[in-house]
Amino acid sequence: MRLLTWLLLLACCAALAQSPFAFRDLDGRSLELSENGRPVFVYNYGLILRPGNPETSARSTYLHPVYLPDGRLITDDFNPDHPHHRGISWMWPVVVVDGKTYDLWTLGGIRHRFVRWTARDTRRDAAVLAVENGWYIGERKVVKENVEIRVEPARDGVRRLDFALRFEAAEGPVDIAGTPDQNKGFGGFCFRFAPRDGGRAKTIIRTEQGVARQDGVMAVHPWAQVEGSFEGRPGGGRVEDDPSNPGFPNGWLMRHGFGFLNVSCPGLKPHRLEPGKPLVLKYRVTLYASHPPQH
Repeated sequence: MRLLTWLLLLACCAALAQSPFAFRDLDGRSLELSENGRPVFVYNYGLILRPGNPETSARSTYLHPVYLPDGRLITDDFNPDHPHHRGISWMWPVVVVDGKTYDLWTLGGIRHRFVRWTARDTRRDAAVLAVENGWYIGERKVVKENVEIRVEPARDGVRRLDFALRFEAAEGPVDIAGTPDQNKGFGGFCFRFAPRDGGRAKTIIRTEQGVARQDGVMAVHPWAQVEGSFEGRPGGGRVEDDPSNPGFPNGWLMRHGFGFLNVSCPGLKPHRLEPGKPLVLKYRVTLYASHPPQH
């Protein structure tokens, strides 16, 4: 009787400890995270190129597709209006190495490249994906990049993803900045949203100040979110700039027409990456399958 009791207890503990999350390699280029059999996101660690686009637009180390908790698509990739936009990603249009400027935003002479996995953990309370990447000019690695993404189980139609991004120069100093073009300053952590039903007219951007009636360029906010109808039902996503980030609260690029949020850090003033002095940026992404949660 005592043995049976212990066996039942062990079975219950095993059930409680079982994670709802699972990782699955799709094709040697992309890693899928699922929760209870439903996809959460795909992390593209190999080169992705959509047919009809030039070879120079091939890219890696970003999230797409990303899904709402009910399974609807919330990100976009290779959209003809801005084909360089890519799901949830992080890139800068100004990367200065040895006095020469490269463009990680539109892939001008510099590329992300996967190096290795550092964690693919699935627990009952979270899944954690950690990756080491590099920024490469040809075969030369100029920046070491570490990415950690922590995903909580979905609750009441809401899912949270916490990003910790660490950048360190691999050799000599590397300067990163937003675009100087028309003083727009965009560059950094980006979220390109899937098409919304009704397009621009039916897309809402909300910040801590309420509904934003106009697009934003270097508009200062601690958070911003896009709301709309996706595949016939309401949903959206919020990005939060962490108080520990340099310049917090930073300026934002916010676009209604194509559904885009970018925390423009460091903006127009360059930030210097140096060996032994990493830059750490943190962001929270909240995805909701109906109406937005209270902040």
